[in-house]
Amino acid sequence: MEQFKELYEQADNNAFVKHNSICLKTVERDRAVLELEATPATLNPYGFVHGGALFSMADTAGGISARTDGRRYVTMSSSFNFLHSGIKGDVIRAEGRVRRRGHTTCLVEVDVSDSKGNLLACGTFTFYCIDCFQ
Repeated sequence: MEQFKELYEQADNNAFVKHNSICLKTVERDRAVLELEATPATLNPYGFVHGGALFSMADTAGGISARTDGRRYVTMSSSFNFLHSGIKGDVIRAEGRVRRRGHTTCLVEVDVSDSKGNLLACGTFTFYCIDCFQ
């Protein structure tokens, strides 16, 4: 979508996102979807997708969802629950959805699931708008 072209470009040029092989798939108003293929680099010592990879995807999906209003945000707080393990070869998907937008904060819910639709993790993120007082 032309309206969110800048968000796609920022994700493509974000060193952290690239380093972690996270790919932005969909952006629309108040929603973003990211994907990651579970490779040996994303696994913990037990062979499951590392919790840090799941959290990073969720935080990124939430942040992009918040930024669909054209403003810039940083993570202020989060509550995140790990529910199931992902395995090598899975395509992991994080979907962020804005629940409430205020003047200075934005509340986003994120679900992280595997390629079979199993919910691996979910969380609530609060983002602070850094454009509000500049």
